[in-house]
Amino acid sequence: MTATSNTISSLAKDLSKDFPRSPRETLGGYVVAARALDKCRAVIAGTNDEYHFNCPLDNYFFGFTGIDGETFKDFVATGADDEAVAAWVIENSKVKDRREIIAWNNKMRDTRRSDMPIELQEFLEGYIPQFIPANKIVRVWFDVYDIEEGRI
Repeated sequence: MTATSNTISSLAKDLSKDFPRSPRETLGGYVVAARALDKCRAVIAGTNDEYHFNCPLDNYFFGFTGIDGETFKDFVATGADDEAVAAWVIENSKVKDRREIIAWNNKMRDTRRSDMPIELQEFLEGYIPQFIPANKIVRVWFDVYDIEEGRI
């Protein structure tokens, strides 16, 4: 094993035993980024279980910032810690206006199913009844993750 793969292994969560961070948590000032990082490291380390990196949620972040998911993965594969990844995201994001980032973060935090593309709405129509307890109410998209992973 190389020093980089040792670093990735020590930073990567085993997503069969633990959950990635909530999409509400920020990294480099962006919601979704910390969760994308957790899944990316797990994919690189082979500990992602059923979690996918570069999924539709991750792609909202990548689309907004203009960062390519594979370029992000290449940087993460260097063994960069959270602080280094956050700095890299800030440097490589096409969005530099703090207010624009705040507005996007809040839009993402408040995204309801009816605000999503129909393909994601259709997916969630089956996913929510299958994986979310009937006594839990999904008000916004991020609730799906936080309910399923026991944060709310």
